[in-house]
Amino acid sequence: MTASTTPPLTQQLCRWGWGAGLILAGTGHLTFVREEFRSQVPPWVPIDADDVVLLSGAVEISLGLGLLALPKERRRMSALATAFLVAVFPGNIAQYRNQVDGLGLDTDGKRLVRLLIEPALWATALHAGGLLPGVRHR
Repeated sequence: MTASTTPPLTQQLCRWGWGAGLILAGTGHLTFVREEFRSQVPPWVPIDADDVVLLSGAVEISLGLGLLALPKERRRMSALATAFLVAVFPGNIAQYRNQVDGLGLDTDGKRLVRLLIEPALWATALHAGGLLPGVRHR
């Protein structure tokens, strides 16, 4: 599939969903859930927790806007969004291991489920850009 070919509807839905979701999450980092995100920054991160939350929020908003506003760059934006999700995964593991409550994840079971669904999130982010290997198009 070339960049000018219209991607399948599932890819478009994933791109729109991830774009809107990242913008919402990034906005939350900067505003209404900033404190909850701060509490989830692992202590081993060598940057001030508030700076991490603000920077990651700005990255999320940028990625979300890129996914929505740059459809011809969907492969690149999808790859960047997936790389970002993978990069923050150690923080999700730390939240589980350290039993840190936040964003509705207030039990070990909920935190574990979130860890187990992460690969599916990565897959949908990759699918948004048509980057899943072995997916055939008609």
